[in-house]
Order: sequence, then C-alpha cells, then structure tokens
Amino acid sequence: MKKIFVLSFISVGYFLNAQSLSNSPYATYGIGDVKYDNTIETSSMGGISTAFISDFSSNFNFGNPANNSNFDLTSIKLEATNENNYFKTDFNNRKSTKHSTYLSNISLAFPISSKIKMGFLYQPYSSKSYEVISDETIGGEINRNVFKGSGTLNTAQLAVSYKIDSKFAVGARANYYFGSLYDLNEFSTSNAELINGYETKNSIRNFNFTLGTSYQSINTSTDRKLTIGATATFGNTSNMTTNYINSTYYYSDVDIKGGETIIDQKNTSSNNLLPLQASVGVGYGSENHWFLSGQIDYKKGESISYFGNSFDYQDSYRISAGGWYLPNYNNFRSYFSRVVYRYGAFYEKGSLEIAGSSINKFGISGGVMLPFKNSGITRMSGLEIGLELGKRGTLKKDLINQNFVNLKVGFNFADRWFRKQLYN
Repeated sequence: MKKIFVLSFISVGYFLNAQSLSNSPYATYGIGDVKYDNTIETSSMGGISTAFISDFSSNFNFGNPANNSNFDLTSIKLEATNENNYFKTDFNNRKSTKHSTYLSNISLAFPISSKIKMGFLYQPYSSKSYEVISDETIGGEINRNVFKGSGTLNTAQLAVSYKIDSKFAVGARANYYFGSLYDLNEFSTSNAELINGYETKNSIRNFNFTLGTSYQSINTSTDRKLTIGATATFGNTSNMTTNYINSTYYYSDVDIKGGETIIDQKNTSSNNLLPLQASVGVGYGSENHWFLSGQIDYKKGESISYFGNSFDYQDSYRISAGGWYLPNYNNFRSYFSRVVYRYGAFYEKGSLEIAGSSINKFGISGGVMLPFKNSGITRMSGLEIGLELGKRGTLKKDLINQNFVNLKVGFNFADRWFRKQLYN
C-alpha cells in the first residue's frame, strides 16, 4: 500500500511537467475543448453526479457538493487520462489521429464533523492543442492557411457540504478558473514574401459559485433508496482579457518575426465567460448493492472575442444515465465480488454551431474500482479505471467527424488519517 502511494506521487510530478492535452479541431473556437468532468467515478457512469450519493465513506462528490452525507474518511485522489482521437472529413478524404496523456484530477477531501465535509480539487477545464495546415493551388499559385492553438484553462475548487438531517443536505463550491489560451491563423502565398497573421491571446482569471441540494429517502426494510439532486452555477466575478493583432511579417528564424507591420489591433474583455449552468437528477438503488441515475444539464450560451470578432456559443444541454453495481462486498473469498462495476451513457447537444450544424457528442462509458487487499466496505480504497467511447461532430458540409477512446486510471487513498486516536 505504501509503495503504491509513493509511486503515484512520483507519477504526479511526471504528468505536471508533461501536460499536453489532446483535443479536436473544434477546439479552435472559443475557450477550447471543454473537459466535462474528469473524475473517473463520474465519467465512468456517463457523467452523473447531481443525484449520486456514494454508499461508501471514501468518495467525495464535487459535482454536487451536497451529496457527501456518507463521506467519513480522508481521501486523496490522483488520476490521469489517456485520450485517443480519430478524425475524418470528406474534404479531400482526410484522416488523422491524435493521442495524449495528462494529469486530469488531484483532490483532497476530509470530514470536519459528522455534518460538515470539505474538499479541494484541481482539474484542467479546457484546452487548445492543434495545428492544421491547408494548401490550395489556384492558377499555379499555392495559397496556404496555417491554424495553431495552445494553452490550458485550469480550475481549482473548494467544496463544503452540510447535512441538515437524515434526508436533506446542502452544499456550496467556489470555482476559480485560470490560464491562457492562444490562437494563430497565418495566410501566405507562394509568390509573396510576407505572411498575414491573425493572432488572439486570451488571459483568463474567473471566479464563480456552485450551489447544490439533495434529498435521499431510504426504506430500511428493503434497503431501497430514492435520491433527488439539483445544482446551479452562477456569479462570475472576473473576466477574460483578449488581445487581437492582425499584422504582416516574415520569419527571420523558425519562430522569430521580422519586418512586422500591424494592420489592426484590439483589446477587449468579457465577463460572461462561464455563464449560468444548472443540473437536475434523480436516482434509485439498493444500499451497498446497485444504483441507477438519470441527469439533465443545461448551459446558457455566451459570446467571446475570437480573431477580432464576437463568437456566439448556443445554449446547450446534456442527458446522462448511469450507475454502479457491487456483487457482494462481504464475500472475501471472491475478490471480484467486491469490485465496484460502473456503467453509463450520455448525449450532448453542443454549444458550438458551424455552417448551420450543431456539433453534438454522444458516448458510452464503463469502469471498475479495484479495492486494495485490505479494503472493506467502510474503507473502500483502490485502483480506479474508466473507459469512454464516443463520437463528436459530423461529416456533413465537409465538417469533421471525431471518434474518441479515453482511458482513465487513478488511485483513491482513503483512511482515517490526521485524526487523534482516543485509545492506544
């Protein structure tokens, strides 16, 4: 157990120094490719979290901070994601692939009292990492467009839960977003010395809040339970500053511009970067045995500055369903009877609309929580593994179809740490 714990922290150092988040060409727009929820537990169940109260005392729910009534241990989670994207377009029948591995979640959570629980979390929120080169020959002249993007928007969260009574709970989460995003479009022709470049730099510092509530009723005679939850995110208190430059230049070296002449330059700010979001969910299950939940998420559209113009995101929604199954946690003769199996599916009506087509996304997911040898139902620590398979986009109107396979691996170390012993 101690060896695994040390090894995982060495891995954290590696991933922090080698963060390269893969994403699709659709990341060229706006704030990039948004990672919906990177926790293995949530993504393995299709994204459900609003009406999910873990039966086990080792899992803290950041999605709905009210859903931590059963959490009673100190938990440290370290998770990484391996993304594999496969792209295809009917435009010139092109295909490409992209792979990356990155640290996707670090969290620490602990109980303050029997009613109050607290957690801290770090995740990448969105990213840009793309380079697209398009050549077109017209009358013997080669026109080239180069599109490049880079940067990551991160989020740090502080969540607090309060259990009102045996059925009702409330929670709040403070969300801080920080990072920089960069886009560059360069146009050049074979008979011209200068390049025309359109450059956008976004610096983001944003703060908002998420409020959550939950209700759970348990039939003690049958161990069946009904859970209802809701969340809302609002209250932006900062903005995104955007610097846009349209200029001509040449490269005197690989990345050194020469003879630059600025044609147009704009500095703008937006305070509607992360607008209103809301979620409702309902779940039903059997205590310590199985659980199934459905969830609807809504996100209001927003406008941001992109290559000197305003770019509008549409209102979007997401429908998720999923749950988990534990065969028999008391069967210590069969290890796989104590494994938690997760499953889920989702459909997302995207906020991005190109050429009159919405860039939608759907997929299925699954995963397992493999408990450590000495883990029991009251201390469910172990190795987390999750898998997502899905599709985004379309081949219509020469757009891009994206198939993806995402593998997530992490550790959850949960125990009664940092507590003073009453007896020796």
